[in-house]
Amino acid sequence: MQASIHTFAEDGSGSALLDDGQLMTWPSEVFAGSSLRHVRVGQRVSIEVEGTDVTRLWIVGIGEGEVIR
Repeated sequence: MQASIHTFAEDGSGSALLDDGQLMTWPSEVFAGSSLRHVRVGQRVSIEVEGTDVTRLWIVGIGEGEVIR
């Protein structure tokens, strides 16, 4: 699913808003595995969620196995 970055901390933790307004947070470990160096507030990202936890964060076309469409 897609979301918009709401907050981003120097340690890589942060939060994003889903299109329905739900706030999702992630720990720094999720960002460390994303192949991203930085995200900015308002940027659109793709996320995977298990329960209430963000388990993966990425931008289509960036990172291993991602192709630009």
